[in-house]
Amino acid sequence: MIEIDGSIGGGQILRTVIGLSALTQEPVKITNIRTNRPGTKPGLQPQHLTGVKTIGKFCDAFISGMEQGSTMLQFTPRKLGAASTKIDIGTAGSVALLLQAITPMLIFSKKPISLEIIGGTEVNWSPTVQYYKNVAFPLLRSMGAQIDLEILKHGYYPKGGGVIRVDSNPIKRLKPWNCMNRGEVKGLYIDSACGSLPKDVAKRQGESAIRTLQYHYPKAKIFMTFKNSESLSPGSSCTCYAACENSILGSSSLGERGLKAELVGQNAAEELVHSLERGACLDKYMADQILPFLALARGESNVSIEGATDHVVTNIHAIEKMLPVKFKVRNKEISVKGVGWE
Repeated sequence: MIEIDGSIGGGQILRTVIGLSALTQEPVKITNIRTNRPGTKPGLQPQHLTGVKTIGKFCDAFISGMEQGSTMLQFTPRKLGAASTKIDIGTAGSVALLLQAITPMLIFSKKPISLEIIGGTEVNWSPTVQYYKNVAFPLLRSMGAQIDLEILKHGYYPKGGGVIRVDSNPIKRLKPWNCMNRGEVKGLYIDSACGSLPKDVAKRQGESAIRTLQYHYPKAKIFMTFKNSESLSPGSSCTCYAACENSILGSSSLGERGLKAELVGQNAAEELVHSLERGACLDKYMADQILPFLALARGESNVSIEGATDHVVTNIHAIEKMLPVKFKVRNKEISVKGVGWE
């Protein structure tokens, strides 16, 4: 059984390790879960339990330590058999964070999978589902993955109720991904949404993002979509992304009580501008989220990142425990020879 110290990485390590455990059928024991994260409750929280339970169902896992606040989790997969189903995370648990954990299984499933997931589509401390749809999944498709996402309903804190559909088809293996130069920006995109708020909120967010992006990139082609809808709880989000010659970078910002819609759009746009100015092929979020897939691909991948954040370092540590790979991190570059998982 593989043992992993979960004191530093928190939920990210948990999602990576359990997702890879289910895929590889290697049992794991994670100890000291979230015990060294200042300002947060130690141990498993409700959103972690939901993710682990969901993955456990896909691989008929024996699980111990499944209580809120538990600092130890033992996960023993017994049979990998992901199937089409409906998953209700409950309230506003993050749909995107669940996707982080289950995507490896979906990509390498031996049969087509269609999932309907209910929960929070745009919530704090998580990528928006628009980010997954427009940044994460397109990058994985460039590696050969056959996976797509459709947003059926938006869901915000605290009641959630958002709905997405994820469809995946079998592949033999993932291709490595090499990107040391992202190339020219081909287009800038804005996806602004609000639910159960005045109808002009999404438009104001988007128009503010346009102004910010135009200031920094006056010659760029900028495209905006905005959507107003009914939701169980009021909320809003603005997701921006840049389609470059060789990559896609993204950012997002959430609305909150007292924060003007214009600032929500401006914040998302400024974050994207900051990523583009740093010149890397991946934004700071995708830099750690793509790592398991580089390790699973067949062949050597080399990518440039904004910097080796704590999330990158801890995720690398977890992946190297789960797979026979060795990452190399030099300045703002990451390379790894993947195992060629089939």
